[in-house]
Amino acid sequence: MRRALLPVAALLAAVALSPVARVQASNGDPTPTAPVPVLAASAWYLVGEDGSVLAERNEEQRRAIASITKLMTAIVTLQRARLADLVTVGARSSGVGESTAHLRAGERLNVSMLLRAMLVASANDAADALALHVGRGSISRFVALMNAEARELGLDDTTFANPHGLDATGHLSSAEDATTLVRYALGIPFIRDALGRSSVVLPRGGEFPTTDDLLESWPPLVGGKTGHTADAGWSQAAAARSRGVTVYGTVLGSRSRNARNDALQELLTYGLARYRPIVAIDAGRVYATATTAYGRPAVVLVARRTVVRSVHDRSPLLERVVAQGVVGLPVRRGQRLGRVEVSDGSRLIASSNLVAAAAVSEPGIFGKTAWYARRTARNVWGLVT
Repeated sequence: MRRALLPVAALLAAVALSPVARVQASNGDPTPTAPVPVLAASAWYLVGEDGSVLAERNEEQRRAIASITKLMTAIVTLQRARLADLVTVGARSSGVGESTAHLRAGERLNVSMLLRAMLVASANDAADALALHVGRGSISRFVALMNAEARELGLDDTTFANPHGLDATGHLSSAEDATTLVRYALGIPFIRDALGRSSVVLPRGGEFPTTDDLLESWPPLVGGKTGHTADAGWSQAAAARSRGVTVYGTVLGSRSRNARNDALQELLTYGLARYRPIVAIDAGRVYATATTAYGRPAVVLVARRTVVRSVHDRSPLLERVVAQGVVGLPVRRGQRLGRVEVSDGSRLIASSNLVAAAAVSEPGIFGKTAWYARRTARNVWGLVT
């Protein structure tokens, strides 16, 4: 017997995600948002991984950023040199002062070691040696590459004059640009790994600890780059992660090392607190129903699994359900019959197929005959009455 062909209808719904989907605090109320921090720094900027600007002050003010510069030095070096390349340290590099790895003229180290010395111990001599290697003996050529990359990354407030960040005329950036820079740099596996190390060991040079005081004392810190000069004050650009959320922030111009550490931790803590976990997709919820034929039960559509996401506490969320309104028989349990998507603005944060919660069988010939008979009787009775 030929199976009856049933029309397939599409059900489309777009509704705001219900507030009850948000995970509540233990007292039953949403956790209140902390006030925007006022920090012991001259400028700061904080952004979430979704692009939300969470806090800012003097964020576009052009200032010295000291060794935060070395993030760009690492980026350009990784673009144009191999980690195994050997670099011969010159007299110029070994003579660079302040924070150093005590490199000696004539010493040969590979790019990987020099990068770690520069990023972990903030070694100015390592930065200079890398710049001369990549710039084929010319610091100015390397700096030109740094500035070209800054334009590519949209760092409009940034100009570099050297590869290490020591105070120099025109060597300036901003809290906003430094945050963009650290976010990009941490997306590069080698840099992320290096900035997560507590120390670096160099041949004949011994062990050098990280300049990042928060790395071991504050677990949410992913990593970052510190900086300090007379013009820059105490500064740092970094990222922190907790409950599946990452935020990126920069503080510039603190008056002391401890003040910088406190300001950065307060800024990043505030950023992490601005995100809340939500049940974006709930496996226990009925998202739609689809009718069937021959008087059989409707099919209940559910998600396969629950999905929890962390979103900005002020973000409006949109849920979109697309499902078949009528389905042919038989229906298998777990059969895909639709889809649900949850968006935070234009960003998709969760999605899942919608499936049949239970099987619905197709009646046999006698069941179909009985259904047609009942329907015909109802139609006739309707005409009579």
